[in-house]
Amino acid sequence: MVDVLIRNVSPKVVSALRARAKKNRRSLQAELTIILEQEAQYQSASAWSIVDGIRQDLSGGKHTDSVQLLEQDRAR
Repeated sequence: MVDVLIRNVSPKVVSALRARAKKNRRSLQAELTIILEQEAQYQSASAWSIVDGIRQDLSGGKHTDSVQLLEQDRAR
């Protein structure tokens, strides 16, 4: 595991996080670890759903070869 240090967090935010940890019967450190893990998983899942949507939108259409477009652009 890697240690992470976060500086300059407002006392109000820390207080809210401690209350959340207490409500969930966890230490502040455990609560923060869970929050970070959930957010990292959400971001990854969200990005893949966007990619899948774009892929689905583009499927079945006619697409230009990007190599040809790059060659044309470089020749200008």
